[in-house]
Amino acid sequence: MKALFRFTLPLLLIVNLLACDNRQGVQLVLKANNEWIKGHNHSAIEGFKSVLKKYPSGQLAEEALFRLGEIYHFSLNNSAQAISYFQEVMELNKTGSFSSEAQKYIAEIMELNFKDFDQAIIEYQKLIDKFDEPQKNADSQYRIASIYIKKQNYDQALAEFEILLAKYPNSTWVEVTQFKILETLYTLNRCSEVPEHYKKIIDSYPNTKYYGEMKFVVGSCLEEKGMLKEAYDEFQALKADYTYPALLEMKLEDIEKRINKR
Repeated sequence: MKALFRFTLPLLLIVNLLACDNRQGVQLVLKANNEWIKGHNHSAIEGFKSVLKKYPSGQLAEEALFRLGEIYHFSLNNSAQAISYFQEVMELNKTGSFSSEAQKYIAEIMELNFKDFDQAIIEYQKLIDKFDEPQKNADSQYRIASIYIKKQNYDQALAEFEILLAKYPNSTWVEVTQFKILETLYTLNRCSEVPEHYKKIIDSYPNTKYYGEMKFVVGSCLEEKGMLKEAYDEFQALKADYTYPALLEMKLEDIEKRINKR
């Protein structure tokens, strides 16, 4: 399915190439792509390599390198070799038709396959710096912030989330980023800032899908302040539709025991 989906991107490119009288090269690319779609990975690889021999530079070479990267990544589970091809795409043309997607793959592989979070941050930042694509840049900024959460560097994660809001206020990541900031404030023991941020989110997103999780954070802050009755009421109000009822029940039982000991 990945091959079929990605195949839609170069069709527009192929039309342009046909107009430039690169018909033989286009046919080679199409044939190799069709081999990959059929699951014939090795013949597809040979096909794309033959394109590179005939056309070592230009759009045909960029696509051949990009497809080789995809085949090794998705079909052969050889992400190291995939990165090598994606890097060649970037070296060949840093602003070409496949460069943005190639750089994105490099970042994702570093994060998700190699778990090299520091390098992944560098690669996502390259995406932001090299390409003027606001929504995609917002995606990358969110990934950077999320990686800092994985690294348990919550102060930097908070800073990265705030950068996202400042630079990409109209992106689709704004609502979840606001929620993540609320969670991060709690993790950093900055509960004094939680009520104001909670109100800000509710004002902007009165029907937010993160309502239950946000109320759980508010209740947890009340609990940490020793306001057990108020915390209990917050958690009790969530019983109807909280995503994790077992966790909620444990919270309620624990707070109830603490109240009874007083």
